[in-house]
Formats: sequence, C-alpha cells, structure tokens
Amino acid sequence: MKSKDLRRKYIEFFKAKGHVEIPSASLLPENDPSVLFTTAGMSPLVPFLLGEKHPAGARLVNSQKCIRTGDIDEVGDGFHHTFFEMLGHWSFDDYWKDEALKMSFEFVTKELGLDKKYLAVSVFEGDKNAPRDDESIEVWKKLGIDEKRIKPLPKDSNWWEPTGDNGPCGPCTEMFYWTGDKKFVPDVFDPADKNWVEIGNDVLMQYEKVGENKYKIAKQKNIDNGTGLERLLAVMNGLDDDYRTDLFWPIIQKIEELSGKTYDLTPDPLLVKERGTSDTVRSMRIIADHLRAATFIMGDNLGVASSNLDQGYVVRKLIRRAIRHGKLIGIDKNFCSEIAEIIINLMKGVYSELEKNKEFVISNMKEEEEKFRKTLEKGLKVLTTHMRARDKGDIINQENIPNCSPVDGVKGYVPPVITGDWLFDIYQKLGFPLELSLEEIQKEQKINKFDLERIKNEFEEEMKKHQDLSRTASAGKFKGGLANQSEMAIKYHTATHLTLAALRKVLGEHVFQRGSNITDERMRLDFSHGEKMTPEQIKQVENIVNEQIQKNLPVECEEMNVDEAKNSGAMGIFENKYGERVKVYSVGAGDVCFSKEICGGPHVENTSELGHFKILKEEASSAGVRRIKAVLS
Repeated sequence: MKSKDLRRKYIEFFKAKGHVEIPSASLLPENDPSVLFTTAGMSPLVPFLLGEKHPAGARLVNSQKCIRTGDIDEVGDGFHHTFFEMLGHWSFDDYWKDEALKMSFEFVTKELGLDKKYLAVSVFEGDKNAPRDDESIEVWKKLGIDEKRIKPLPKDSNWWEPTGDNGPCGPCTEMFYWTGDKKFVPDVFDPADKNWVEIGNDVLMQYEKVGENKYKIAKQKNIDNGTGLERLLAVMNGLDDDYRTDLFWPIIQKIEELSGKTYDLTPDPLLVKERGTSDTVRSMRIIADHLRAATFIMGDNLGVASSNLDQGYVVRKLIRRAIRHGKLIGIDKNFCSEIAEIIINLMKGVYSELEKNKEFVISNMKEEEEKFRKTLEKGLKVLTTHMRARDKGDIINQENIPNCSPVDGVKGYVPPVITGDWLFDIYQKLGFPLELSLEEIQKEQKINKFDLERIKNEFEEEMKKHQDLSRTASAGKFKGGLANQSEMAIKYHTATHLTLAALRKVLGEHVFQRGSNITDERMRLDFSHGEKMTPEQIKQVENIVNEQIQKNLPVECEEMNVDEAKNSGAMGIFENKYGERVKVYSVGAGDVCFSKEICGGPHVENTSELGHFKILKEEASSAGVRRIKAVLS
C-alpha cells in the first residue's frame, strides 16, 4: 500500500462518519508557549477541546504535520521519527467511548482488512486521581477482543495530558497489531514484546488538568484519535522498518548513491523484512529522518532557518547531526540540499508549502552545511594540536593554535590526560562532536594510550548535566500552554492583533505575523521585517496600540468561508488550520475597524479591558524576522 492511499482511506472513512476534513496546521504553534513545535494533531485544537466552537463543527479529521524532539536519541531504529504525520479525528462533546472505539476498530478491521485475531489493546489501569477505565474494557470485549489481549497499564503509558499547567486530559486506549510470525502469535498481550506494534491511540478526554497533579471532571467530553501514518503504513506492507516504505525509500536510495554503501544486503528491501541494524543502516536512517524534519520545519509557511535560538536551534542540531552521520558512512562532500530536493519532490503533492518555500529551504540548508564544515575543520585543529602537544607536556595558549582565537572559548590548556569534560567543552564551544573526537583520538593511539571508555563516560556525564539544566530552564520558559485561557492570556491574545496592525501602519504592508507566544506575564510577536526597528518606530507602535485601547473599540466575531474572509480584508496566515469555515475577529467596526484577522480566539469584548501597552524589547528572531516582547499593565 502507498502512503497516499492510506492517508486518503483514513480521511475518507471518517468523513463518511460525519467528520469534516481540515488541513494540517503549521508546525510552529500559534500562541502556545509550552512547546516549540506542533507535537500532535490535537495541539492546534485545544481551544475547541475546551469549549470554543469550531467553524467546521464537532467532528473533524485530518493528517497533521508533527515534530517531536524528545525521542531524538532513539532515531536510528526502524520506527522512531523526529517529523511524522499524525492521522487524527476528533469529537468535541459529540460521541463518546462506545462509538469512538467502534469506529477505530471498524477502520482497521474492515477498511484496512487487518485480522482481529492479531489485535491487542491497552487501557488505563487507574490511580489515586482517576479510576480504571472499565468502560473501554467492556467496549473492547463486546467488539471481540479477548480479555487476555486487554492490558491495563499505568499513567505513564496510558494517560494523556498537556505539557503545560492546565488543559484537557484523560485516559488512553491503544491498539496493537502482531507483526511477528503469525504461527506464534501469543494468547496473552505483552506490551514489552516488540512484535506488538501500536497502530492507533484513542485519547478519552474526560478530565481537565488544573495544576500539578490536580484534575477535575471536564465540562465537555472529547475524543482525540492519533494514528501514526509511518508506522501503520509499515504494518500494512508487512514491514517492521518504516524506512522501507515509500515515505522514506527514495531518500534512502539517494543516501546509498552518495555514500556508495547499501542499506543492507537484502535483494528487495521493499519486500523482505529487516534482518538487523548495522551502524551504516542506523546512520542512513538518522540522515533521512533529520533532514526530512529540517526540510519540513524550514519549508513550513512559518518556517525558520537554523540559528542558536528555539526552533532554529533544533533545525541546526538536526542538520549538523545528519552531516556527522554522513561523514561516518563516507559522504565527505556537501549533500544536505540534495537530500532536501528529494524530500520536497516526494512530499510536495501533499504539502504544497514545501514547493512554495523551496528556495528558502535549499539556500539555508547549503549555508548551514558550509558553516558546520568550517566548524568541524576548526575543531579538528584544536583537538589534534592539543593531543600532540600533550605528549610533549606543553601548556598551550589558544593564540598559538592555527585558526583558533580566544573568542572560541575552549579551555586554553592541555589537561594532564584527555578527559570527557574537556571534549564536552570543545563540543559546546565549537560544535565538534564526540564521535569525531574519539575517531581522532584513536588515530593518535600509536603516540598516546587513551582510555576511550572513560572519556566517553565522562563526556556523557557532562552532557546529562547540561540536559538537566536545559530541561529545568525550559520548564520555566515554556510554561502555560495553549490551554491557558486565563483572563490575562486572553487580553494578550487580543493585544497581538492590535500590535500587528500597528506594525503594518508604521513599517509597511510587508509585515505579517510569523508566530506568537503568550503567557500570563507577557506577549511575544514574531513578524516579517528585515531591519532593526528604531526607537521612534517602537514608540509609534506603542502609541497607536494605546490609542486603540483608549477608544474602547468593540471586538466582534463572525463566521464565514475563507474566500469571504479574504474578500472582507481579513488577514490570516493560519487560515489553513480551520478549513473552509473560519472565525474572523474585528477590533472596531465599520469606518473605525482597526484590525480584522482570521483567528480561533478567544478575545476580550472591548479594548478598554486591556490596560496600558508597553514594548519591552525588539530583537532579531531569525533571518528576515523580528521579535517584539510586550506587557499590559
């Protein structure tokens, strides 16, 4: 089965069950400070899960672009991915568990033809906050799933909740399919057996998170089904390796061509199951996955280039990790843009923005690769010079190292022994990776004897300390969440509309929103503009926004189709998120209409509720994009 057929089968099946198809939202979330990227199909729909009325109705379906970086170290096996497509359908306080599970079961058994004797399910086992999900257990039993194949699991496996402090949540029930030898399918479902592959997950949102480890019964019950396209496609083709499907195989073939190596020794990889994972196969998977993810992030309509900040840093990390693995399998030339071309051609029929933003993707991919190869060259000189000087017992000043100056920040001495923390310092300051450090150290073994295992362990300890610090910082930085519909968050949401309109008046009509981030304490707005704003321009924007606040302008909402919204003069880079019917929020009416935007809401009823607007900072966000941080008082 081809990916386009499976994607369409899913959407058409649920459309026939009364769901309305909506397009994929941006990979860069709107007004959600809890995450850097859209991590699931439900992420852009949280306001509607909390009670906002969606213009398309109470039943929706789509295929959503997603990025998850939490499993990045797991990429390299047959089924973990940084970028993936989430097939999903939703019910906003419409049908409940009985109908939801019946539809999921019918799709996989009747529409896809999977035999139910190879199915198993997991359910929530219950804890002090919520009871065992007996309701789902009974539904599965009625559908013919043997009780031995129904496994209650704890919260960390079968419960979904938002990354922020609040929002809809509830138990999950997942479907698994046996991919091992059909002669030896076990009677009892063991989730630890990797032959059982998850093919779908129904999140049953009957609770609302209201603080850390605090929950209440939700005002409305919702269903959120998530089905990973890549994994289900592999199952449908009898494969236990997602990279053999048509979503990845042309990319793998290009990597084979560039490296001169083969993915493995099987004669027909699309028909024969994987027989093991070599270092070459793992590197090829990482290259394919990471460049695919980087291409989709940069190719998004809100796409960002590589940088040292937020989403841009993730892009940089993905590209650089791909280059490192390219080197490991013998690719010594610039190759990332060639892979990006393959990915764009492969996926542009589904996601047209990739073709639209192709020039941006290719040029930034080339620039980042050039930059990193220079970094690698510099790091290599630092490492080898230090190692050789160490044999002589020299204390080295950075100024004496070719092409390395004190601003690089690497410690200006040779340790008595090569240590993992010293190599981590080189990695942190110059971006020189551990694998290449160890490779160079091994070359020097004839001169010096190094304890490679000790060095590697020390490096990993330093990395763990760094990651722990980053997680602690991120917990504070990305607090709140799209589900945060507090009074202040709603005020800031409205203030972003006023700010964007004011920016267009001061800077020009080339200004469009490129992203926003809202907490209870402040708002952040990213917008297209190539130059630093002057103090006079910043003051002008402040004054214009405060004038609109003082005018006591009403904020009104209308529902209309996309063409009507555009013809009315409404702005909206997020219109694809809502489908054919959209909400248009106007600040002011008639001749005094100051702002009109397509938006999901919610907003204040009158600008007089906002208070005083003050811009705290204006800075660069990425190439051609500026960022404003502001507060209301």
